[in-house]
Amino acid sequence: MEESYKSLEIKQRSRDSRVFYLLTNNPSRGNALSRDFFTEFPAALSSLDRNPEAGVIILSGAGNHFCSGIDLQTLNSLSQQTRSADTGRTVEKLRREIKFLQRAVTAIEECRKPVIAAVHGACIGGGIDIITACDMRYSTENALFSVKEVDLAITADLGTLQRLPGIVGFGNAMELALTARTFSGLEAKELGLVTRVFSNKEALEKGVAEIAESKSPLAVIGTKRVLIQSRDLTLDQGLDYVATWNSGVLLSDDLTEALSAQHQKRKPLYAKL
Repeated sequence: MEESYKSLEIKQRSRDSRVFYLLTNNPSRGNALSRDFFTEFPAALSSLDRNPEAGVIILSGAGNHFCSGIDLQTLNSLSQQTRSADTGRTVEKLRREIKFLQRAVTAIEECRKPVIAAVHGACIGGGIDIITACDMRYSTENALFSVKEVDLAITADLGTLQRLPGIVGFGNAMELALTARTFSGLEAKELGLVTRVFSNKEALEKGVAEIAESKSPLAVIGTKRVLIQSRDLTLDQGLDYVATWNSGVLLSDDLTEALSAQHQKRKPLYAKL
């Protein structure tokens, strides 16, 4: 049903489930982000977004780690490919390449359907870029996080410095980004980077899958879009946006089904999106 990817794998939780897993799939390199990833990741998200069977996407990693950061071979290739005798053209090409990489991460926010990060093992550098763009974040207690870029003599440029302060606060984001220190899943919860921690990978997978099940598709995509849009709006503008949104989708079969299910004390059954 889904396309085949070099750097990713897509799995459906079960045949009748609307929960789909999108796994970084380069376990021999700690799921480091290859050049293929930055092309395939937005394509995979778009495929799941269009798939009526998919309601929620859980982003996880194959093997022992979530993501060990951008592959150093990718960084080296980027450096070599953008060099030319003309400094102006080198800089312009490098800027285009950075924007290309950024779009792969921003695709998470552009996906209509919720994307939940389930982190185990290492979540380093580019892994932080990815999870800060996700709608919800969970991890194991012993997961390891680091905003690693300053240790590589670069400024994080795929979204961490823009998104992390809104999640953990400006002061915490500054300290994490300037020190590149490693911190655990337990501290990530204290900082607010993750909402909840689980004892191990198996408990994480089970808990996150349960969280992801059975909400109104229209309500879920509406809530995600309104929250993301409201970050850049005043209160009055945000209220006007949600009024316009709900005037278009509030009177739906999902609303009728939700009210009926509550009245009959049963689990609601929503149509595919």
